[in-house]
Formats: sequence, C-alpha cells, structure tokens
Amino acid sequence: MTSRKSNFATALRTDLSSSLIVFLVALPLCVGVAVASGAPAELGLITGIVGGLVTGLLPGSSLQVSGPAAGLTVLVFTAVRDFGLSALGVIVLAAGLLQLALGALRLGRLFRAISLSVVHGMLAGIGLVLIAGQLYALADRKAPGSGTSNIAGLPDLVADVVGSGAALTAVGVGGGTVTIMTLWKKLPPKAQMLPGPLVAVGAAMLAAFAFDLPVTRIEVNGLMASIQPPGLDAFEKLAEVAMLTTIVAFTLIASAESLFSAAAVDRMHEGPKTDYDKELMAQGAGNTVCGLLGALPMTAVIVRSAANVQAGAMTKLSRVLHGVWLLLFAALLPHLLDLIPTAALAGVLIHAGLKLLPHKELGPLWRDHRGEAVVLVVTAGAILFTNMFEGVLIGLLLSVVKTAWETSRVQIEVDDAGTGPVRVRILGHATFLRLPRILETLEQLPAHRPTELNLTGLLHLDHACMSALQNWADQHNARTIHPEPSPASV
Repeated sequence: MTSRKSNFATALRTDLSSSLIVFLVALPLCVGVAVASGAPAELGLITGIVGGLVTGLLPGSSLQVSGPAAGLTVLVFTAVRDFGLSALGVIVLAAGLLQLALGALRLGRLFRAISLSVVHGMLAGIGLVLIAGQLYALADRKAPGSGTSNIAGLPDLVADVVGSGAALTAVGVGGGTVTIMTLWKKLPPKAQMLPGPLVAVGAAMLAAFAFDLPVTRIEVNGLMASIQPPGLDAFEKLAEVAMLTTIVAFTLIASAESLFSAAAVDRMHEGPKTDYDKELMAQGAGNTVCGLLGALPMTAVIVRSAANVQAGAMTKLSRVLHGVWLLLFAALLPHLLDLIPTAALAGVLIHAGLKLLPHKELGPLWRDHRGEAVVLVVTAGAILFTNMFEGVLIGLLLSVVKTAWETSRVQIEVDDAGTGPVRVRILGHATFLRLPRILETLEQLPAHRPTELNLTGLLHLDHACMSALQNWADQHNARTIHPEPSPASV
C-alpha cells in the first residue's frame, strides 16, 4: 500500500511539472499559429484548451498533446481567405465528425500505410509555404497570399525592408527570436528548463516594451468574445464542391499528422502504446468541439508531445493540466498577449517551419533510395506551387506509380538454337508498365520462324499485357504456354 501511494505521488508530481512545461511550450505556438492562420489569437488558445480538456481525457495515446498545429496553418489561412472566418467552424466540425466516423469504422490504422517520403514531403512543403508567408510578418508586412506569390514577392519585400526603419526593427525583433530559439538547444540541459519559444518571445516582449520599439503587436479581444459558433448561413456553403474538398483535406491531413505523431511518441517512451482507432476518435471529438466553438482545427503536435515525454510525464494528467493552465491564462491574463510583437511570433513559426524541412533525411535518402527522394521533393514542390490537398494527392500518386514500377520487374529469356522454334520465356510481373519492353523484344524475333511463348514463370499478368501478348501471338502464329491458374496469377 505504501509503495502504491509513493508511485501515485511520484506520478502526480512529475505530471504536474510536465504540464507546466507543456503549457509554456504551447502558449506561444497556440497564439502564433492563430495569427499566421488569419484568425484571432484567442482562437488558438481555445483549440489548445480543448486539446487538453477534451482530447486529453479520451483514450488513444496517453502522452501526446493536441492543439493548433503549424502543419495546418497554410490550409486554415486558405480556408479563411476563401470562405471567411465564419465558415471555419463548419469545416472543422465536419472534419471532426468524419474523424469520429473513420475511427468508429476502425480505419485509423490505414493512415500508417502512407509512404514515409510523402509524409516528409508534405511536412517539407508545409514548412516552405509557412516560411515564405511568415517572412512578410517578420517585417510587419502582409503576405500576398499563395505560396508562389509569396516567393515571387520576396525581392520586393527585401527592397521595402531596406528602405524602412520600422520594417528593419521588426526584422531585428523576429530575427532575434529565431536566433534565441536556435541557440537555446545548444545550452546545457539545466539551462533549458524554460522552453526556448517562451524565452524568445519573452525577450522580444521585454525589448519592445523597454525601448518602445515601433513594431506591430497582437490584438486581443477576450476569450468569450472570440467564441463564434457557426451560423446557418455558414452551413449553406456545404453545397459548394470547394468547401467539401477543403473538409476532406482537413480530415486527411489532420488525421495523418496526429497518427504519425502518435507513432513517433510511442518510440519515445516505454508505457502503453497508441490505439490508433481510439486516438482518431479522440481527435475527432476535439475537432467537433472546436468546430462548435468556431475555433481552429487541432492535431496532435509532436513539439508539445516530445516536450511532455522528455519532461517525464507518466499519465494523461499532464496533458489535461496543460489545458487547465491555458484556460486560466486566457481567463485571467489575456492582455499580456497585447505586449507580444507580431514579428516575434513570425520568428517562432519560421523556426517551426525550418524544423519541418528534412535537412538530415534528404541526403541519405538520395544516396540509398533515390526514387523516394524524388517523391519527397515532388510532393513538397507540388504543395508549394498548388495547394496542400493537391500536393499530397500528387505525392501519393507518384508514390503508387514508383512502387508499381519497382514491383513490376520482368525478365525475358530468348533461346534460339538456330533451328526449330524460338523459345521465349517471360518471368516476373508482366504489367502495362513493362509492356513496351516486352513487345520490343518479341518484335525483334525472326518473323519466318515458329515461336514458343512460355508464360509459366509469370507471377502476375495484367489484362493489358495478356491482350497484347495474345494479339502478338495471333499475328506471329506462335504457340503460347500459359501459366497454371493460381492466387498469384491474373
């Protein structure tokens, strides 16, 4: 009994301290993601609170932490721009209900089948778009909009900044934030007791206040005033194809990011592992509540989750308490946010975007698995030049084509003794991808000699190849030996 009480006291103590660390990490990120998404800062806090008090209480993954994620910033910004802030709640609500349905149908584990190169490409694309957009906020300027227009406008931005003292001051504040966050990780562990984002934003606040710097600051209107449940007019937009496409994109990307985060967190601790279907339903419940409140969408966030595990959290209490601390801050000290320079939050998000880029993975991937590296780069580029949903679909399609090409290996053996029939044996997987090579080989055979075409070594023969080989055999008057029917033959 004494040992059980001791274990409970230890868990309570570690979870309490972990929750405070996660709260300090989550606070600037919640605010920064909201501002970058074109939404009020309070909506980011609301999503963080729901992530702790709703999703945090539900089964699934015990240690990962949910809230607004930098990975959805681009998608949310586009949705707010295209449909308006009032429609955001409908999109998030519908996405949450879809997640609940997918989890109830036990489809959560299917998200683990997505190619890792597509995932890294998706994160890299998000990071590039995020950085390109936040470079404008770093200088207290408004970004043009899409990823391509943001990149195209960078030369003009540089010229504008060079000629403006206020813009240079903002860049100095944001650049200082990025520098502090980068150097903070190089300090001894004891010096890192406070999270880097909090220290960086705190330093920017103090500098802006002490020197009365001419930089833009966040505007805060109060937590309750920011809660705007979607109205009936917003639901009418569900009839639009663009709105339905956006909902599907929110659902797939938020679900994939949450479940990939769960897989990463599971590798970081020795405790109970994630039930993917239950975790997907927990995320769905959280997004449903966020949608009803008109808040930002949520995912499980690897930055907060890693901080939670590294701080020694033992149960889900730590993530629930982090939501309590966010609620108390939003209720009692919201006007502290008025002191935060927008450039500092841009620095936090630029730092987050840089961490999404596969600096370490791309080199080894190119050396050992060049096809996977191509999928990664194409996915990232497609997201940058189109949008999130289309970019991921392009990456998935390319990954499927690459896999089909690699698995459809075929070997053609020609035995020509000079007299008698020419014997041709085809082995492996005969698919439409290899059909040009097969037909080219067959068409080079002597036209006046009988041919024996042996297909018994084929593991797979698709309809396109079967039809083409039959047509060739009929024209060439060849004798074809077909493979025996088996589960592996088509």
